[in-house]
Amino acid sequence: MTRTERSSKQAIDDTTVRQAATQPRLTTLILLSALAVLPVNMILPSLPKISTAFHADFALVNLSVAGFSIVTAFLEAIGGAISDRFGRRPVVLTALAIFIVASIGCVLAPDIGTFLVFRSMQACIGPCYSVALVIIKETSDEREAASKFGYLAMGWALAPMVGPLFGGSLDEFFGWRASFVVLAILGIAAFLLSMRELKGSKAPTSNGRRNYLASYGQLLSSTQFWAYTLCMACSMGVLYIFLGGAPLTIGDALGGSSAMLGFYMGLVPAGFILGSYLAGRYGAKIPLGTILVIARLLTCIGLAFGLALSLSGMTEVLALFGPCVFIGIGNGLTMPAANSGAMSVRSDMVGTAAGLAAAMRISGGALIGSIGGLFIAQSATIHTLFVLMLVSALLALLAAIWATLIEKRR
Repeated sequence: MTRTERSSKQAIDDTTVRQAATQPRLTTLILLSALAVLPVNMILPSLPKISTAFHADFALVNLSVAGFSIVTAFLEAIGGAISDRFGRRPVVLTALAIFIVASIGCVLAPDIGTFLVFRSMQACIGPCYSVALVIIKETSDEREAASKFGYLAMGWALAPMVGPLFGGSLDEFFGWRASFVVLAILGIAAFLLSMRELKGSKAPTSNGRRNYLASYGQLLSSTQFWAYTLCMACSMGVLYIFLGGAPLTIGDALGGSSAMLGFYMGLVPAGFILGSYLAGRYGAKIPLGTILVIARLLTCIGLAFGLALSLSGMTEVLALFGPCVFIGIGNGLTMPAANSGAMSVRSDMVGTAAGLAAAMRISGGALIGSIGGLFIAQSATIHTLFVLMLVSALLALLAAIWATLIEKRR
């Protein structure tokens, strides 16, 4: 072996050792991804009690869900760009620090205004999921990264599933502030782990002269991008209407039990996991447009059935929550296909398209959820809840059909 060959081999070995030494544990990244979405719905069973504690209108308290999502949408759009410039570790540590302070602020808030400000600040945790994906991509080979993405997605999906049950149980035994105490403790744990394990994360080289506004303009001028993004936004709107309205409209059927309410609300994320599994299993065999139409039809049929049951006077818990499982199944099928379609608009702007689509999906869904919350506050009935969810689901179906027609023309 020549001296050059030995030097090259030594350099490769040194790089491998450094990567192994700086690669964070998968459990830490799973914690970051789960913590990024856990606060979204963990407090949902507590919304009526928060409204009572602050003597505030339920529609105003519901902003703790919609406002959180709006801030998250903004941060999703810029979080990746910031981490590209300053590195993954500073972004994660800053986000966690703000999240910890915000969680403590929610515990100590003396009025609804202060509470909503700190609740919005909690949304700084949102970009940690996408940063965790980037860290895996940078520290793993292709096959290993694909496997870790799967585990990360499981944590990301399971957190909203157990969140309402966990939060409802804490509320029932210790009061609604206990959820924010637990979130602060989890944030501190994640901060300490990240301080120790994200030392090797550095900012990649990027072109600072790139005109990002022009890139966004090119994407927004594409009807294909709009079709897929509107489908995702309206699909998320169905979910947000359910999350904000179910505690007020269906909660009475459970005798006021926050724990039981959290359990039944967790059926929707369970449906999302099933839908995501089906998308992964059959997504490569079926056209994107067809998947979207099937997904949105399933949701519309399920909600129409639920509306029919509620109009017939049935008050059984499963008759009310069972049809809502199709919200999760439909969204689980929709999001992978619609994201793929939105990111395929421009091959040179995949990352930009992903960030913009995520921001529009979250903000659009939050807007629809806020409008739905206003109607539910005026008429807090199960019929109203199902009608509003069905309207948003039908809009998503129309967007899916539009996307399918665009796909066929291409």
